[in-house]
Amino acid sequence: MAFCRRALKLVRLLFHSTFRTGLRYGVAASLENRPVMRSLQVRSVIDAGANVGQFALLMRHFHRDAVIHAFEPFPSSAAIFARLFAQDRCVHLHRHALGMAAVEADLHVSRRADSSSLLPISSSQTVFAPGTEEVGVLTVPVRRLDDVLSSADLPRPSLLKIDVQGGELDVLKGAEGLLPHLDYIYVEVSFAQFYQGQPLANEVIDHLQARGYCLTGIGGTAQDRQGLIVQADLLFSRLQNQ
Repeated sequence: MAFCRRALKLVRLLFHSTFRTGLRYGVAASLENRPVMRSLQVRSVIDAGANVGQFALLMRHFHRDAVIHAFEPFPSSAAIFARLFAQDRCVHLHRHALGMAAVEADLHVSRRADSSSLLPISSSQTVFAPGTEEVGVLTVPVRRLDDVLSSADLPRPSLLKIDVQGGELDVLKGAEGLLPHLDYIYVEVSFAQFYQGQPLANEVIDHLQARGYCLTGIGGTAQDRQGLIVQADLLFSRLQNQ
């Protein structure tokens, strides 16, 4: 079944020129986010936890002229992203992490780079996803989103996507000034703690609802071996009167 899913995804990727370009750099667009992203009308995207450009590639396919600000602190991943979008003048790569304060912090490097986190990797994570254990620590710069971008950088409608392995709430706390100018937030939440000190889904949901956002969609989900959903990508939309 897993082989069939991968084969089907490859066929879909080969069907579109934007996605084929990504494959030349070893980057597969995040098609799992396609159903919830395809109907959004956005003119700017903030990609927090950009990795090698999977989500940015998907958004470029749907929104040819959107401005994209991508944040990726891991050097090898950022290097691939930079090569992939080298000719795209509307894509801006920021080679640092996002959080609630401007600091230098330890990035706990996973054997699988996209599972690296500013939080220590717990045993629950390695049980859930074997091969994601910590293999090293790298010091990286962390910045508040409010200190990096302003509303003038973000044509509306605007989208903030956050997938930073447990640090999602810290990213939001560092973006309080920008939130009134963000029309959509697409965030990965967890119902189990995979990183030490990780806020769970209810905390992230409560934080956004208290700031005028409403849950309007669900993207990809991940299940454990018992079939329970342990992670989900949630789409929030800003209420019109907020």
